[in-house]
This record gives sequence, C-alpha cells and structure tokens, in this order.
Amino acid sequence: MDSSNTHFLQSLLVFSNSANQELIRSLHKYRLDNGKGTEIERLFVFSKNGPYMEMAAVPLLKKSLKFRISEVYEGFVHGLWVCIFAFHAGHRPSTTCFPSILSISRNPKLKSIPSFANELQLIFQSSYIAEKKEPLLISPKSQTNNENHHQSKRSQPVLDQDLNCLPYSVTMSESAEEEQIDQSLPGTLEKKKKRAASDHIARIALSDLAKYFDVPIIEASRSLKIGLTVLKRKCREFGIPRWPHRKIKSIDSLIRDLQEEKCQQQEDKAAAIAVEKRQKMLESEKESIERKPFLEIKSETKRFRQDVFKRRHRARALMSQDLTTSDSENAYELQE
Repeated sequence: MDSSNTHFLQSLLVFSNSANQELIRSLHKYRLDNGKGTEIERLFVFSKNGPYMEMAAVPLLKKSLKFRISEVYEGFVHGLWVCIFAFHAGHRPSTTCFPSILSISRNPKLKSIPSFANELQLIFQSSYIAEKKEPLLISPKSQTNNENHHQSKRSQPVLDQDLNCLPYSVTMSESAEEEQIDQSLPGTLEKKKKRAASDHIARIALSDLAKYFDVPIIEASRSLKIGLTVLKRKCREFGIPRWPHRKIKSIDSLIRDLQEEKCQQQEDKAAAIAVEKRQKMLESEKESIERKPFLEIKSETKRFRQDVFKRRHRARALMSQDLTTSDSENAYELQE
C-alpha cells in the first residue's frame, strides 16, 4: 500500500480454518484519501504454545470469493475457511459479538501482531462508544431489514467451542449461547431463555460440579440448571481447564477391563494380585481427579491404556484371521 496516502478501514473479515484452527486469514478493505480502494489479505498462525506470527500470504479469498466483501458476514463458509468476524463501516458489530480469540483483553497474545491487534481494538472501541452514546432509533422499514439480516446470520453454520482450547467461538458470543429463539409462529417476537438467578450461580461450589464430572458437560449444565457458558465460566473460576468427563470415563473403562481380567485370573494368584493392585491404583487416581479435576492422567496409566488398546486390536485381528481361515477351509471342502 502506498504509504503517502492515508487509508481508512472500510471492511475487515476474519476467517478460521476448520481443518487447522491455528490458521487465521484476514481480508482488509481500505479507502485511500484519493478516493481509490484497495484490498489486502493476510495470513496468521495463532499458535497455542507460542506467540502469534504473520506468514507470507498468497491471495486466496479475495480472488475466489464470488460475493462482494460487504455481503459477507459471520458464519460464511468458503471451502475450509469459516468467517468468524465481519466488520463493515456501515454496520458496526456489537461488542458482545466479538469472538474471544479476537479480543485483546481475553487473548493478550494478539499483541504479538500489533498492526492487526490495533485495528481490532479500534473497531471494538468505536463499537463500544456507539453503543453507549448513540440512541437506538429504528424505523419500521429498517427494523424489518435488520430482522431479515439477523435471521440470515442465524441460518448459517457455526462451530462449537471446546473448553481447553483457545476460545474459537466463531459466531457464538457468550450471551448468544444462553439465548433461545422462539420461532414457532411467523412474525412472533424473539424471546430470551430465562437466565439462572445470580445468587443460584454464586452458590455453586466445586463440590456441586464434582457430582457431575462423570457425565458430559451439557448434561451437567442441565442438571445444575445453568447455561453452558455459565458452567464454563464457573470451571475457569475453579481452575478447571477442561471438563474431566473423558478422563474419568477412560479410567472407568480400564477398571472394568481389570475386573473382567481378575475373574479370568482366579487360578493364578500372582496375576490376580497384580490385577487387584492395578485396579486400586486406578480407583485412587480417579478419586484424585474428582477432587482436583485439573490433574492429567498419569503417564503410567496412559501406557497401560495403550497396552489395552493393542491387546484388543490383536485379539480382533486374530479373530478375523480365524474366521477367514475357517471360511476358506469350508469352501475347499465343498469343492471336494
């Protein structure tokens, strides 16, 4: 871009790669003070274990997009690329619609790419000021257009967010996760799902969460009568980076395998004692994870789990081989 011209940001589109969420592409549309426009495409690597970096970008989106930039909004899918944020000068996004990964306050690693972070910060500040200072005046015609626009955005695909990953919220804001749209009748107003009372949320302790560690997080949120986003926020408060359901489920599966093996090893006392010792270790580890859900599965348990998987695979392979051999022998006997 010619540095002698002042440029004004007209549109900014941010895309996430559905195959590799560490890859982020952005498409910037600027208007120069001489009246001309220009578009720039950038490629970033949002590394989970290191600083963010900008890579040399081969233009991909601006060459292959069949739509104008001003017509692209959150949820737009182009091959493996999903639009997670869209800014247009005529339609400022709400501050609650900013994905967590693009918020400097929630994702300080953005500061490692200052030019991109500064543009996002300016968009956020201008949206915040507009929400605070400008009165909301909506004519019937514009209200109809806005409703059609929001309905089209809701109909587009979104991605789910995992608790222990960077918050790739894509098109879902935290407040949007707790809203339920009632569209049973055409022309009805949007209704929000009743939120859990703040005093009820404040009373939820770690011991209350521990009762549901053995079920998926969605079932736990229903049982606790709070939204999924609220439950994830409580997990962060208690230092739980990932809901421990999968870890506990994996250990339970290993314990069941050992119980079956113990029944088979009744004649061999030494083997039965070793199996019982291993079972007690797993039960103790399960209790530790239930008390401290941020703990990871021990490396010894991971090796044992890998051995179990290998034994199962070998058993299935041998069974399949025996069936094939038996079928071949039967076919040979029939031919004779």
